[in-house]
Amino acid sequence: MQDIHDLGLLLDRQIPLLVVESHEEARALELFTRLAIRRGLALQQWTLTDGLRRLGFGEDLTRADTHSAADALRTVRAREEGGLFIFCDLHPFLEDPLVVRLLKDIALQHERYGKTLILLSHRLDAPPELQRLAATFSLKLPDEGQLMALVKEEAQRFAKTSGTRVKADNQTLQQLVSNLRGLTFSDARRLVRGAIVDDGAITQDDVPEVSKAKMALLAEDAAISFEYDTARFGDVAGLNALKHWLGQRQPAFLNADKKLRPRGLLLFGVQGSGKSLAAKAVAGSWGVPLLRLDFGTLYNKFFGETERNLREALKLAETMSPCVLWIDEIEKGLGQDSNDAGVSQRILGTLLTWLAEHDARVFVVATANNIHALPPELVRKGRLDELFFVDLPDDSIRAEILRLHMRKRGLDPDNFDLNLLAQASDGFSGAELEQAVVSSWHAASVGSAQPDTAVMLAEIQRTRPLSVVMSESMQALRDWAEGRAVRAD
Repeated sequence: MQDIHDLGLLLDRQIPLLVVESHEEARALELFTRLAIRRGLALQQWTLTDGLRRLGFGEDLTRADTHSAADALRTVRAREEGGLFIFCDLHPFLEDPLVVRLLKDIALQHERYGKTLILLSHRLDAPPELQRLAATFSLKLPDEGQLMALVKEEAQRFAKTSGTRVKADNQTLQQLVSNLRGLTFSDARRLVRGAIVDDGAITQDDVPEVSKAKMALLAEDAAISFEYDTARFGDVAGLNALKHWLGQRQPAFLNADKKLRPRGLLLFGVQGSGKSLAAKAVAGSWGVPLLRLDFGTLYNKFFGETERNLREALKLAETMSPCVLWIDEIEKGLGQDSNDAGVSQRILGTLLTWLAEHDARVFVVATANNIHALPPELVRKGRLDELFFVDLPDDSIRAEILRLHMRKRGLDPDNFDLNLLAQASDGFSGAELEQAVVSSWHAASVGSAQPDTAVMLAEIQRTRPLSVVMSESMQALRDWAEGRAVRAD
């Protein structure tokens, strides 16, 4: 009803050209049919396959062939009565100057005849000649109440056809409905139906699958990707201060209003120290989708397109909320570069404005290796809630990291002298410890044996960690972090 009311207001404003971007063509046609009936207006539809024809009621304009867009528009232009004229998927023909001129001719007739043109397509950019004569209309997306009603309707439909009641619990239903927000009625119905018919139930396993499918629908060309492989804090050794900080803020992120809701954090430190794994663990532990923003896919050679890509990516993140937005190696996209014609500065401005003003439950986890390349506007508090420094792990944490990676590869940690291996691997990052476990497994497998402490110790002693190769730069990073950032451990 709200859509019909809003469409009526646009007609009352005497706007001659309406642009409707939607994948729900059937729903849009139904709304315009109901509006035409209420107002007693003639309603005509054009498609490339059928030409211009009557929709619902009223007389056909002509029996001539109107499959051509130009011929159909000529027919509408010649008509001396008003009405609604819906042109479906006209966007490929807007490169034709004749089609654009005919659209403008009809729009200029509006005051005299009351003709309203509706351009309906999945995506459409009005030509500059028509922009001042046009208004854009978007169909309202379903709210949580409507989505819950849709889920129950699909459950009843399944029960009626199969004779089996759909199994579900309230918590899972609420999570599913929350993850469906931002989808159209038809897309939401299709995902719900798929979740139900799979096993006759709505379970926790369906929630991430629905989120992944939703992301695929919304992010066809976006710079954001859905990270299906998340983690838990149990998979992350150390980082106890970070875990405690996040645990305190989880309830506020999920339930508090904007003024108290945490916005995000910045993790910087040694390469391979587990920053990316920590970002995955936030989403996995909080039970929300993880989205990854790739700055490399944002950049476009055309002026203004890079900023537009970022705005669309951030808008998509809002649509997927509640979620964690992981911006990996953020310095590569926002680092100061005098040769990029100011693109990085405009990108920074767009991101800072969004961080300060957005209302969605989007928690940003930005990671950086080179903190010195980041602009001070981003590092200061107020944009993000906290700045965490991730240093190399100490002895106890190195032992825990080795234990985790051994178990992942089917090795029993009790068969190893973890204290000895932890002491021998002083200066190793988490990634280097993982590689030591993998290398020892391969070395032992050559002789068809299981790796032992001696084999792993040899692999550790053979490795020169980054803390040795780049000791000066890593010490400079520690010195900078002292007093400026919170230690993650």
